[in-house]
Amino acid sequence: MGEKNASPVAVKRVSRWVRSRSVREQVTMGVITAFVLLVLLKLFVKSQTYLFVASQVAHFTGILLLIYKLTITKTCSGLSLKSQELTAIFLGLRILSSLGFLRDVHVLIDSLTLLCTLWVIYMMRFKLKDTYMKELDNLPLYYVLVPCAIVAVIGHPGLKASLVLGFVFVYYMTVEAVSVLPQLHLIQNAKMVEPFTSHYVFALGISRFFSCANWINLIIDSRGAFLTQIGSGHLYILVALIAEVVQTFILADFCYYYVKSVMEGRRMMKLPSFV
Repeated sequence: MGEKNASPVAVKRVSRWVRSRSVREQVTMGVITAFVLLVLLKLFVKSQTYLFVASQVAHFTGILLLIYKLTITKTCSGLSLKSQELTAIFLGLRILSSLGFLRDVHVLIDSLTLLCTLWVIYMMRFKLKDTYMKELDNLPLYYVLVPCAIVAVIGHPGLKASLVLGFVFVYYMTVEAVSVLPQLHLIQNAKMVEPFTSHYVFALGISRFFSCANWINLIIDSRGAFLTQIGSGHLYILVALIAEVVQTFILADFCYYYVKSVMEGRRMMKLPSFV
């Protein structure tokens, strides 16, 4: 009996110790933990495909949490319809740009995620529209889609086979980078985050971590040669890297407060006014 209780007690002690540290110390520990995880992934994960698939699986898991929420609680309170619509847009474009690789597992996962996302959109628009916080989900989509289109026009790779596919390739990356903004904007307006929504956004954060690890591995394995292609006119690489950094920083702050709320045992997550 004592052995069974030892683990929870140890976890609580570690949790109290971490909470007693200053914000700077907590951030430092988080950065060190992330660095250690990246090193371990580099040592034990030999194929970059695994990291990309892990990123997709984390996103898919987040969508499944939303489906569970909508099915069980019968409410879409706290969810951003606009973020779901942006998610459907970039997933559709990513599948379109991968038409030559339909048998690949990552296309299958994207397709399943897109179908689930479309179901969530349908439920929010029609079945559960009375619980949708439309007044709080007020970030105009053109604030996201228009700048992303401009970036895609400037930074697309200009593929000889198809300029359109080159544009689509960069456009979906930029839309994906900021697709979570309406959701975070809604959270900012509401100030409180109910559990399933916070779990979903945290799953997106995990997805970003694996995707970021994938890019870091790519740069390391190429010994920097991948980055030198930017100077040869391959601006889409720079766009991709910037998009990855943007996504990571957008979600890192949320993940910090999510972990903090979990360690403090709070069911409802509360964010400071500046998040």
